[in-house]
Amino acid sequence: MLPSLQESLDGDEKELESSEESGSAEERRLEPPPSRHYCLYSYCGSRLTQHRGDSDDGRSSGLNAETPSGDDFSLSLVDTNLPSEVEPELRGFIAKRLSKGAFFEGLGNVASVELRIPGYRVGCYYCLFQQEKLLPEIAAVEPEYHPSEYVVCFLGGSEKGLELFRLELDKYVQGLKNHLDCEEKSLGNDVKSYLNSWYEDVVCPIQRVVLLFQEKLTFLLHAALSDTPVELKESDEKTKRDINRFLSVASLQGLIHEGTMTSLCLAMTEEQHKSVIIDCSGPQPQFHNAGSNRFCEDWMQAFLHGAEAGNPFLFRQVLENFKLKAIQDTNNLKRFIRQAEMNHYALFKCYMFLKNCGSGDILLKIVKVEHEEMPEAKSVVAVLEEFMREALD
Repeated sequence: MLPSLQESLDGDEKELESSEESGSAEERRLEPPPSRHYCLYSYCGSRLTQHRGDSDDGRSSGLNAETPSGDDFSLSLVDTNLPSEVEPELRGFIAKRLSKGAFFEGLGNVASVELRIPGYRVGCYYCLFQQEKLLPEIAAVEPEYHPSEYVVCFLGGSEKGLELFRLELDKYVQGLKNHLDCEEKSLGNDVKSYLNSWYEDVVCPIQRVVLLFQEKLTFLLHAALSDTPVELKESDEKTKRDINRFLSVASLQGLIHEGTMTSLCLAMTEEQHKSVIIDCSGPQPQFHNAGSNRFCEDWMQAFLHGAEAGNPFLFRQVLENFKLKAIQDTNNLKRFIRQAEMNHYALFKCYMFLKNCGSGDILLKIVKVEHEEMPEAKSVVAVLEEFMREALD
């Protein structure tokens, strides 16, 4: 498992290095911007809104003179922390994408953008969104009101790395809507702070959790894999959000049948009679009622290796590989069980697989709750449980 994972980590590191290379000595005088930037543009157009079935009020808002414009839209800078010599290049890139009509409200895209220095490319998430509409009682008084539209861009890492966070960034944009005041004409400090914090809030939580727990990360991985409830004590809000984010991303929810995960959670809770407790009151978090296995211990080492590279995007890739391997093992076990229903040698293959995969304790519980209503498979699982108990004695 780990050699192939090592190759993927090395590949991501090389991609990051190549994406940050600059050109000649003369070009290096204009340093590429660090990969933690944002841009917010106001958008005024007709083609995209008509495509979504919205009406257009036809107002130009007087922005065309200073922004890229086409036959049916204009784009104007509202706020950014990009250097002034770099921002127009990004705006031109977004304008080209808008002209192709490849935007869908609230659904972001990720692409590589070359800024200022030839050969320097950075990952760019961009999303068109509409300001929250007025409350019905206010809208009734202002029937001519049309929600403002914006395009937000977040620049960081490589295209491959940023793509891993696309769904989280979509949610982050939804949160941005709540910060934009329909009544205000200019951005408040809370909006600027929210935009400026995208990297720390979306990309860095997994890295912070790995650095916080170190070798104890194996307990958190086991809890996520087994869908065991986790309770936090004496934790500050930021740490609590980070840990919950890690558990959510590491969980197999959405990859395994929802009913299976619900039953698995109940089974783990009943078996342990209590949740995993993480006490954050001391200098180092302490775990109570936590479990582990060889599978989680191996992947914990992979995370610690990623910590040496110092690239927060790598941690998300490791976490995706962790889940992929768990799903592959689960599917292999299910296949062996189907074979074992008619073949005693296949039953032995099931047992050897469970014994050697490192996560047999969890996989057996997953297939047990999933095969609860299937008599033949249920009997195979019962035999395997007996074999595994004898192996532990």
